[in-house]
Amino acid sequence: MKRQSNNSNREERIASKVQTLVAEILRDDFSDDKIISGVSLTGSVAHGGLQFVRLFYYSREKDIKLVQKRLEEITKTVRFELAARMNQKYVPDIRFQYDDSLDKADRIEELLKNISD
Repeated sequence: MKRQSNNSNREERIASKVQTLVAEILRDDFSDDKIISGVSLTGSVAHGGLQFVRLFYYSREKDIKLVQKRLEEITKTVRFELAARMNQKYVPDIRFQYDDSLDKADRIEELLKNISD
C-alpha cells in the first residue's frame, strides 16, 4: 500500500494558521487604520515549500491600489508580530493579493438580471 504525502496537507494547515493569525493581528493592531479596518481575509495558499503564504483579501474600499499599497507598507510589522504568535521555527513570508471573486460574482449576477429583464 502506497503512503500518501502529507506535504500538501501541511501546507494547507500552515496557510490556514497564518491566515487566522494575520486576521487577528490586523484586527488587534490596526483597528484604528481606516484602510486596514475594512480588509477581510478570504483565503490563503502556501507556496515554495512553505517559504511564503499568499493571503487573499477583500476590502470595502473602492481604491484597491491604495489598500494594496497600505498592506505592503505594514507587511514587515505584521510578519514580525506573526513570528511572535506562531509556535514555529520558521515563519513564512506573507504576500497580500486582492480577491476579486466577489466582484466577479456581482457582475455575473448583474448580467443574469439584465438577461431575465
